[in-house]
Amino acid sequence: MNVTINGKLQTIATDSSVTAMLSELGFSGKPVVVEINRVALFPREYDEKIIEESAVIEIVTLAAGG
Repeated sequence: MNVTINGKLQTIATDSSVTAMLSELGFSGKPVVVEINRVALFPREYDEKIIEESAVIEIVTLAAGG
């Protein structure tokens, strides 16, 4: 199915959870914040939240520094 991720149109597997999408995109196990259609999700929601066709998704990676 088609979704927009960080401003780019991409195709992901149909009925993907956020966890599955993150794995598919190479973010598995990395600290990220996910927003779908302008609503930020808690990490505990990633397994249960199923992404819908045409969703607008923002994935923000967290980085430590000093």
